[in-house]
Amino acid sequence: MSEQEVKNNNKNTKESDSKPKSNDNPRGNRDRRNDRGNRDRRNERRPEPEVVWTPRTRLGTLVQSGSVQSLDTIFQNGWKIKEYEIVNKLLPDIKSFVVHVGVVQKQTDAGESTRFKSVVAVGDETGWFGIGTGKKPQMKNAIDSATQNALLNIIPVKLGCGSWECRCGTNHSIPHRTVGRGGSVKIELIPGPKGLGLVAGETIRNLLALAGVKDVWSKSFGSTSTMPSVANAVYDSIRQLHGMSLQ
Repeated sequence: MSEQEVKNNNKNTKESDSKPKSNDNPRGNRDRRNDRGNRDRRNERRPEPEVVWTPRTRLGTLVQSGSVQSLDTIFQNGWKIKEYEIVNKLLPDIKSFVVHVGVVQKQTDAGESTRFKSVVAVGDETGWFGIGTGKKPQMKNAIDSATQNALLNIIPVKLGCGSWECRCGTNHSIPHRTVGRGGSVKIELIPGPKGLGLVAGETIRNLLALAGVKDVWSKSFGSTSTMPSVANAVYDSIRQLHGMSLQ
C-alpha cells in the first residue's frame, strides 16, 4: 500500500470517528423520557378533596345555620357535643399537640395484630382544652382519630389569679390549687404570680400553654414517664378547677 493510500485511510477513519453516532433506538429514548414524566406526575402530591360537613345532630344543624355561635352557649345549656366538626366550626384557630404515639399488639386466632395508639391534646390557648386517644392500624389515622376524640372532650378552662403574691385580678393563672389524677400519676397545680411562667416539665408545660395558663407552679407524683397518664392527670386537674378544692 502506498503512502498516499495510508494517509487517505487515516483521514477517513478520523472523519468517521468525529461524526456523531446515530441513535440505534430513538424510540427507546422516547419511552424512557415518557416513563420519567409519568413518574414525576405520579410523585406530585394531589390536594385532598374538601369534605363538606353534613350535620347529623340537632346541635350541629344549629351551629351550621348560625343559631349557636359560641361554645359558651353550648356548655351553659348543658348540650353534649357529638360531632367534632362543631368545635372546628366555632374555634377555627384551635391547635393540636401530639402527646404520645405507641404500638399496641394483640394476639388473635389469625396471628399478632399491631395497631398504633396515640394521645392528642387540643386547645386554643385562650381557655379551651381537650384530650383524646385513638387506635388505628396506621399512625396517621390513629392521630386523626385521637384529634377528633379530643375535640369531643373539649372543656372550658377556668382562669384567674389565685396567687397570694400577685392578686392582680387578671386571667393569667388559675383561681385556686387543684389536683388531678391519671393512672398512677398525680399532678398538682398551684397558682403563680404574674411573670413566673410555667414551672413544669416539658410535656406538662406544653399542655398548660395549650389550655391558656401562663403562670403556675406544678408538682408531679408517680410514673411521670407514662405520657398518657400525665396528659389525663393534667386534663383532670383542669376539670377540677370548676369545683371547690377541699384538699
